[in-house]
Amino acid sequence: MVDIKKELCENSYPGRGIIIGKSCDEKVVIAYFIMGRSENSRNRIFEVDGEGIKTKAFDESKMVDPSLIIYAPVRVIDGKTIVTNGDQTDTVYDYIKEGKTFADALRTREFEPDAPNYTPRISGIVDGFDYKLSILKSAEGDGAACRRYFYEYTNPKAGEGHFIHTYKCDGNPIPSFEGEPKKIALEGNIDEFTNSLWTSLNEDNKVSLFVRYIDVKSGKYETRIINKNN
Repeated sequence: MVDIKKELCENSYPGRGIIIGKSCDEKVVIAYFIMGRSENSRNRIFEVDGEGIKTKAFDESKMVDPSLIIYAPVRVIDGKTIVTNGDQTDTVYDYIKEGKTFADALRTREFEPDAPNYTPRISGIVDGFDYKLSILKSAEGDGAACRRYFYEYTNPKAGEGHFIHTYKCDGNPIPSFEGEPKKIALEGNIDEFTNSLWTSLNEDNKVSLFVRYIDVKSGKYETRIINKNN
């Protein structure tokens, strides 16, 4: 099991990351963070949008290309929470609405067209306590070949979750995430966990963080959002 604080502290650029699991007091835990190296990527905030969130330019006058950085990372449909690092959130939402599946939706998508990085698309969906994660990535930097990986977790243990992120580490080009989602310990209440994640992310590169704890029985949830740009 990976120590999430250590994992983040030792990696200056994991890129965008998703964490899903079950807290020690048996609530669903969802976290999503974004980081950035360019001025355009750093010029963003998370903003509440209905039951979900959207990214928004902090300073509209500095926005250059919104195509890969402005999207809805979190949406909710039929009691299911979708979280992704791009506009595939909408693809999954639309497919679920049509009675299709998370995997069906993502099989129509591939990694981002941002050569030479070919940023992976990472996605997750929660239904009750069960959850799924996915990564769509290039075949070792080959922009002509896509590899799609899906992971399913049923009846997760309290105090455990899984973490997946876009980049293995910083670099030029930036190497994609490798291997399966990492099993991590989920400790503390929502404020303690949020603070732990935010303070562990690289100070220069972190941009925004979203954390949600869901009470499955009641359907009620608590949300925390931290934006470096205030």
